[in-house]
Amino acid sequence: MNISSLVKELDDCKPDHISERVRQSETPLILRGLVSDWPIVQAARQSPAELFDYLRRFYQGVPVTASIGPPEIQGRIFYNEDMSGFNFQPERVQLDAVLEKLLAYQNDASPPVCYVGSTSVDHCLPGFRAENDLIFEDSQPMVRLWIGNQSRIAAHYDIPDNIACVVAGRRRVTLFPPEQLQNLYVGPLDFAPAGQAISLVDMHKPDFDQYPRFREALKHAQLAELGPGDAIFIPSMWWHHVEGLESLNMLVNYWWRESPAFMGSPLDVLNHALLSIRDLPDAQRKAWRNLFDYYIFQEDADAASHIPEASRGVLSPIDETKARKLRAQLLNQLNR
Repeated sequence: MNISSLVKELDDCKPDHISERVRQSETPLILRGLVSDWPIVQAARQSPAELFDYLRRFYQGVPVTASIGPPEIQGRIFYNEDMSGFNFQPERVQLDAVLEKLLAYQNDASPPVCYVGSTSVDHCLPGFRAENDLIFEDSQPMVRLWIGNQSRIAAHYDIPDNIACVVAGRRRVTLFPPEQLQNLYVGPLDFAPAGQAISLVDMHKPDFDQYPRFREALKHAQLAELGPGDAIFIPSMWWHHVEGLESLNMLVNYWWRESPAFMGSPLDVLNHALLSIRDLPDAQRKAWRNLFDYYIFQEDADAASHIPEASRGVLSPIDETKARKLRAQLLNQLNR
């Protein structure tokens, strides 16, 4: 693939202060050298053995889920041939066992895939963040560990904002803005390798006969090349394909939402709309589209301005009390 647009770089960010310039960005940003001074990055630069010794200081024996695949999948964590299952097997194992496998595969020209993704750092490595962390003054991010050999994770989106920090190895991230959804040929919403829907296009060898609109997606793609100590900010809903390029790759990422904690997940709304709206007669679907436009997506009109303020109910700004009331109503209706 030929992608000429590179992700914009910043080199003045610090781990102890993630600036509003980053957090409010609507496009991806490379944060070059953001975590270069983390002790874990320094250990990784010494050798894989030093990195693993450092991790073992914090590991308390909590099992992790490893994705194990045969050499012929060439790192691509994906579906099997007929999409009836996946091309890897999940295994619950000790992190120590994963580290030993990764060491054993270091000099193998065509190793099996061994990949641990989205593992809670606080649960798996208690105390790790006391020495290696980003500081968010008003957010409590979810912090996850990703470690393995060469891997390719299909393009997908995340609802939270994301800062992904490279600890070891090199990462290549290919990003697409949210409006390219229709050109990415997304697979099933409820059956995916890691739970989140993914693009079915093979980024290494895209089949433009099968996926012709992907050419348009590539016109809007951005590319980031990251080394140890670098990080990337990925805004909510941006599609991203992530590759671990070396025989050992480790990443720590931070997910957070700028919206209040009492707000629900927008994905719940999509699922409910699939259940309740998508298969209605065409005229009714159009009526509901108009309703959503009017109450949710319209930016230049106030749907409640003609109602006395004290009587606007859920049409006034949602607070924690209104959120609890709405959630209770939804639960009662769904459980009928």
